[in-house]
Amino acid sequence: MADRIAVIGAGQMGNGIAHVFAQSGFDVVMIDVAQAALDKGRDTIAKNLDRQVKKGTITDADKGAVLGRVTTATSTDAVKGAVLVIEAATENRDLKFRIFADLDAKADAGAVLATNTSSISITEIAARTRRPELVIGMHFMNPVPVMQLVEIIRGLATSDETTARTVAWSRAVGKTPVEVNDYPGFVANRILMPMINEAVYCVMEGVGTPEAIDTVMKLGMNHPMGPLTLADFIGLDTCVAILEVLHAGLGDPKYRPCPLLRKYVAAGWLGRKSGRGFYSY
Repeated sequence: MADRIAVIGAGQMGNGIAHVFAQSGFDVVMIDVAQAALDKGRDTIAKNLDRQVKKGTITDADKGAVLGRVTTATSTDAVKGAVLVIEAATENRDLKFRIFADLDAKADAGAVLATNTSSISITEIAARTRRPELVIGMHFMNPVPVMQLVEIIRGLATSDETTARTVAWSRAVGKTPVEVNDYPGFVANRILMPMINEAVYCVMEGVGTPEAIDTVMKLGMNHPMGPLTLADFIGLDTCVAILEVLHAGLGDPKYRPCPLLRKYVAAGWLGRKSGRGFYSY
């Protein structure tokens, strides 16, 4: 029987993680408190599989088999029997601390508890459990089915065995794992977020329009998408949350979120998911 994986959260990251594991032959249970979120998550997986069928990378039969390996649940009791639990809830420290205390109580004794956090300390999350050696960061990139990278982040207590198993699981789903250490923002967001923040300052100070700034970075720096388009895609509220973690954790004013970024979030202009950010959708 295939290894059983549990994914906590059915949002864009959670359903993407469930998709890649199910497509690689794992049995996956996707868990969310809201049944509507689970239904939407399953629909998203189905739509993404349809896209793969259209491209000819998988068959209709493959699509059916992948969906057949994804079950859903509204209670974390469903983590029983999973060898790996991946938390992909909202980027909120207290929420993650609560989830990990709960998972520690309910998951099998030897199960690895991974978090898809993009910036919160793995060491602090692990300290909420009685198994810190089995807690690790597994930071997938969005959109998960397409992006190659997984940042593997060791907490202070994470064991070599847990790291090796997590690297192996990442490779088993066709990803490229890169090991990094537990500092605020890890590598991806420590470099990306100041760039996005600086692009927002350029808008605020009238250096250029969002279109001009994005075009300079695409054509001048060969980035596949400009930083403001990317910020809208990530969610401007998520960008602020990560910058706040960087600012608090490293104490350097260069990580202070741009006032214009905060203003957009206060207005509910969160990017693509709300229909408006630096661009209208």
